[in-house]
Formats: sequence, structure tokens, C-alpha cells
Amino acid sequence: MPEFNFTKSSYSTAANECLEVARNIPGTIAIRDSKTPDGPILRLTPTTWTRFTAALR
Repeated sequence: MPEFNFTKSSYSTAANECLEVARNIPGTIAIRDSKTPDGPILRLTPTTWTRFTAALR
């Protein structure tokens, strides 16, 4: 399985309270907590990711 390349949000605080997102695997958006990079990874479809981010606005 290919490795996710996570990117931390520019909105991240100094205490690393942020989500990291990986978009390098086709058909999958991966999300993890920046405080626990070895923790669980949430995998979403691009459609679900778009709906999720739209709901935050």
C-alpha cells in the first residue's frame, strides 16, 4: 500500500492542535490528528471530503 503524504494546515496552532490531510492517493483523502501521527487515520472519498469541508463553512 502506498504511503500517505500528510500536510499540516496553515491554520495549525503552536500547540499542533490541527488535522493533517493527505491527498496523494487517488480516490482517498486521509485525515489524522497532528498530535498523534501514529494514531488512527480516517479515510474519506473525495466526494465525502468536499461535503465535509463545505459543511464547515
